[in-house]
Amino acid sequence: MRRRDLLLGAAALPFASGLLYQLAQVPLAQTGDAVPFSAAQVRQIARDLASKPYQAPDTRLPEDFRDLSYDLYRDLRFLPDRALWRGENLPFQAQFFHRGFLYSNRVEIFVVSEGQSRPVLYSPEQFTFGRVKPPAPDANLGFSGFRLHSPINRPDYFDEMTVFQGASYFRAVAKGQTYGLSARGLAIKTADAAGEEFPTFRSFWLERPQPGTSSIVVHAVLDSESAAAAYRFTIRPGETTLFDVEMAIYPRVDINQAGLAPLTSMFYFDANDREGIDDFRPGVHDSDGLAIYNGRGERIWRPLTNPQQLQVSVFGDVNPRGFGLMQRQRQFSDYEDIEAKYEKRPSLWIEPIGDWGEGGVHLIEIPTQGEIHDNIVAFWRPRYALQKGGEYLYNYRLHWCGAAPTDTPEQARMVRTSSGNFGENRRIFVIDVAGQKTESTPITDIRVDVTSSAGKIEHPVLQTNPEKGGWRVSFQLIPDDNPVIELRAVVMRGDEPVSEVWVYRWTK
Repeated sequence: MRRRDLLLGAAALPFASGLLYQLAQVPLAQTGDAVPFSAAQVRQIARDLASKPYQAPDTRLPEDFRDLSYDLYRDLRFLPDRALWRGENLPFQAQFFHRGFLYSNRVEIFVVSEGQSRPVLYSPEQFTFGRVKPPAPDANLGFSGFRLHSPINRPDYFDEMTVFQGASYFRAVAKGQTYGLSARGLAIKTADAAGEEFPTFRSFWLERPQPGTSSIVVHAVLDSESAAAAYRFTIRPGETTLFDVEMAIYPRVDINQAGLAPLTSMFYFDANDREGIDDFRPGVHDSDGLAIYNGRGERIWRPLTNPQQLQVSVFGDVNPRGFGLMQRQRQFSDYEDIEAKYEKRPSLWIEPIGDWGEGGVHLIEIPTQGEIHDNIVAFWRPRYALQKGGEYLYNYRLHWCGAAPTDTPEQARMVRTSSGNFGENRRIFVIDVAGQKTESTPITDIRVDVTSSAGKIEHPVLQTNPEKGGWRVSFQLIPDDNPVIELRAVVMRGDEPVSEVWVYRWTK
């Protein structure tokens, strides 16, 4: 059970009926009629929503479904033989999630074929209910989301490869991976003392894929108190699963705290931060660091932490080339967890398409007492507020991957950070550096530069690692009485960096 399920799913407020009902159109979810469809209509729906006051949706559900426990909700299973496009020799199939438990939000789902849109009609006959009393045969409880299946690992089996469910959350995997971190459509007021706002996907349109194609297109409308938005996702599963995202945001109010391309993950502990952790495993996390390729061409690596107090870090930039929450440690021995398989969790890299202007990558680290909580958030925030009544267009590509597409084999990357006590008022940091450049560059030609915002740095050392290959950087920090210190390390040849830049926030 994940924090996004327990908390954020609960924040995803539903519509009592569909989005199209609110626009006074034909109640398609009841009639099943087809109407002409175009992507421009999705943007127009979002634009029209934003021009009206926000209406909090109706959350009503029958008591048997509203009060379900998590275990009972798992009994509500869509029948695979009722999957959309099953038996049609197409490269994708879709299955749907029942409403109930924390997933009370009703999303309208439509299928687009030959320029026509038809609703996917709910029926209790599409589900098995296990220990839960089934609804009446003519009930129209609706769906809370959907998942797509595709033969991603082998040609004769349709694997689940992406899920859209709860608020504006969605997640995906690449070949050989298991689910880990999530993406969101939009974040608003994240880490604000007054509370976060959780926009919600309200309607989806699934385009019928063509035989033999490798992609599927999903359109979506999002709504919240502050904005409405339209999305077009082009999804291509494979060795790396790609989402090409076209987003149009229509603010109802001025938004100073928008988070674009937001990512949500979990970091519980690892060798750099396991204060107070009594666990048999060496590390537990869905992601171990934030990677940034900024507009100046600088590559930054920031290991994640599980702080004692909420922390916000901002990396100012202009026209970023990419950022993401990465899982760099890929060996079973890094986790020793047969069930969780953290080494198979995806990294997620955001590649902006076009210029995003001034702003910054924000990293939010929230204290957590266990691995069930998603406590890491990262997103891009524009420098200037999104203005009421405006239209803001952003395109970007999501890479659900093992390593960032900007990582080259020869690049020297910081792959593991360890830290520990090294005497009274003294800490030692050890950073492992890997990549072909570490093998081809004589260590006599390079040095490590380590700086800190406070305290003192002593004994910086750069040496080869005869056990694992690559380089090992180590240094000692004397924090004195400083409660927070920003650290920076980079391997240099002359005046040129030959590694990415390692940055870290130490807290007392």
